[in-house]
This record gives sequence, C-alpha cells and structure tokens, in this order.
Amino acid sequence: MKKLLSERAATFCLLLILALLVVMHLLILAGIIPFALVWGGRLQNQAQMLRFETVSVLVNMLLLAVVALRAGLLRVRLHPIAGRILLGLMAGLFLLNTVGNLLSAHPFEQMVFTPLTLVLFLLSLRLAWYAPGNNSFPANPL
Repeated sequence: MKKLLSERAATFCLLLILALLVVMHLLILAGIIPFALVWGGRLQNQAQMLRFETVSVLVNMLLLAVVALRAGLLRVRLHPIAGRILLGLMAGLFLLNTVGNLLSAHPFEQMVFTPLTLVLFLLSLRLAWYAPGNNSFPANPL
C-alpha cells in the first residue's frame, strides 16, 4: 500500500473528504439535505437528527484535527505512538461505519457511503501503519 499511495496523497485525501463530510453534515443540520439519507434511514424526527448530526460534525472535526496534526498543520506536540493509535482508532471507526452503511435501509447510503467509508478506512490505515518513524506527528509544521 505504501507504494500505491503516498503519505502526502493519503493525508490530502483524508483532509479533503473529512472537510466535505463536515459540510455535508452541516447541510443536513440546516435542512438542505434530507436526514433520511443518513444514519441508515432510522432517524425518526428532527430532535434525533439534531443530536446525531451534531455528534457527527464534532466527531468529523476531531478526525480532521488528527489528520491535520499528522500533516503538521497544527502546532501541537503529539507523541508519534499516540498519533498512530489515534489513526488506528480512526481506521477502526471507518471500518465499523462501512459495515453499518452496508446494513443501511437506504440504498443511496449503501451505494455512496459504503465505498466512501471503505476508502477512508484504507487512507487512515495507510497513515497509521506506514508512519515514517518519529516524524509521523511533527512538532513544527511544514
């Protein structure tokens, strides 16, 4: 996988996809995208949607911050092992999300978000497994 996808490409793709997911969840919160398309089509009302989508935005922003740390875009020191653990947890989360999307009641979620979360799993795994030693979470950005 290391030769198929560079660390830089994996980082850029993760940053881009996670940022777009935050925007998508904000559009769901705003009512522009119907909430029936997410959460397996199981949300019953507006109050449930607000809770679930708020959590989604916060989690995706946290994941975005982890990748930004990995890219050296944030000036925060993080031990390389802690960073690799966080990226491994991200990969696990995306793998579970892929299974959840496969079990979705909504065909759109199955067709669009299953491959997307699988790609996010592979990108996160790329950064977690093939970190370049102690420089995987730089203290000084670019």
